[in-house]
Amino acid sequence: MTRRTPEADIQRAIVHTLRIVLPRDAIIHHSANEVGSGGKAARQRQAILTGMGVFPGFADLVVLTGGQVLFLEVKSPSGRLSPAQRAFRDMVKAQGFGWALVRSVEDALGALADHGITTRAQALNPRRRACA
Repeated sequence: MTRRTPEADIQRAIVHTLRIVLPRDAIIHHSANEVGSGGKAARQRQAILTGMGVFPGFADLVVLTGGQVLFLEVKSPSGRLSPAQRAFRDMVKAQGFGWALVRSVEDALGALADHGITTRAQALNPRRRACA
């Protein structure tokens, strides 16, 4: 039986695309803050990770480029934010950082544009800049 991982598939596609369109020195980071569901062992591992600094609700991806920080929370088309994810979003935005919920590569590219992050394609296309 193959386990479906729509969010992971979407996230892989987003990371692949961002590595192509963002400047070469951009940092795209996934914070592995999930242990998975399970019993006692999973709860113990989560407690260890929390003690080491894992923050509940932390976004799936962090993009650092050109002095800007953008947090991306990746969800499937029907996925919803958890209470911890909503709290993280609110804290990040209150501190002036960018945050976006994305469900596709197109959403991620739109989030970059919405937060003023220039991609390599935009930087190389002077007509597009003149029209903006």
